[in-house]
Amino acid sequence: MILVTGGAGYIGSHTNKMLNQEGYDTVVLDNLSKGYENFVKWGEFVNGDTGSKDIREIFETHDIDAVMHFAAFSSVAESVEHPQMYFKNNYKNTLNLLQVMREFGVDKFILSSTAAVYGNPEKIPITEDQKLKPINPYGHSKFIVEKSLSREAEKGDFNFVSLRYFNAAGCDFDCEVGEYHDPETHLIPLVLDAALGIRDSISIFGTDYNTPDGTCIRDYIHVNDLARAHILAYEYLANGGKSDFFNLGNGKGYSVKEIIDTCKKVTGVDFKVETADRREGDPDVLIADSSKVRDVLGWTPQYDLETIVSSAWDWHKKVKMI
Repeated sequence: MILVTGGAGYIGSHTNKMLNQEGYDTVVLDNLSKGYENFVKWGEFVNGDTGSKDIREIFETHDIDAVMHFAAFSSVAESVEHPQMYFKNNYKNTLNLLQVMREFGVDKFILSSTAAVYGNPEKIPITEDQKLKPINPYGHSKFIVEKSLSREAEKGDFNFVSLRYFNAAGCDFDCEVGEYHDPETHLIPLVLDAALGIRDSISIFGTDYNTPDGTCIRDYIHVNDLARAHILAYEYLANGGKSDFFNLGNGKGYSVKEIIDTCKKVTGVDFKVETADRREGDPDVLIADSSKVRDVLGWTPQYDLETIVSSAWDWHKKVKMI
């Protein structure tokens, strides 16, 4: 059985669905601070927290073979405002989880990590061997978790895979689960809110970045591609694979303006776009080199930007149109 922490959230719920489609038994642990119980349509659900006694009870009552760890706060802006909250939830709670895993002899761990560990990278595209220099508390919290995992693996009888996501986007094609944050902070859902008229406009935060059109460039990856990578990572560890770090991205970068233009094309709606000051902690460009994960895990992304936006648009219309 696989423990999916944060499995009521965005990426965790999509991965939990795919795990069950592949025949894996799962138990989902989520405190519902960011997730939704109705997203847990597969496996068993436990309302609890990785930093509490709930985690030990799960290991006592279930035959856990591996942990997929999605439970974390993930907003750059929020992390700048509340760095200690991110340190406690993302780092200290993970240490508690690792301690309990060690007590019960569970030796396989897949981490939901982030490209934010790189900060402003030395070169583009970003390879896993680049120096890690996170520039915001969110990225730093994942950075120190990765360091802790490496130390744990050095003790023996424990292996992990850290999956460094670039920009997760898109939704389940059946619209059974999707992306729903409160408040919403991710670009594509915010733009689609503007297309639906839920927002009066969409704001571009900063037009003076060192990019061709002055707006931030990011590498967008469909959430189902991320989910598939987690299953491949589990199978890799189950077959004796050793601890490692992998980037997950499409290898193509799109600016904020290009995302907005793609959303206008997919939705057929021309909405108001405004500009605002930069937000603290946003790197200029983040684009993945995902050749390592392709070579080691056999993973390749399946969905392009237009498919990503189209799937998100279908979900948005289902849950937000009256």
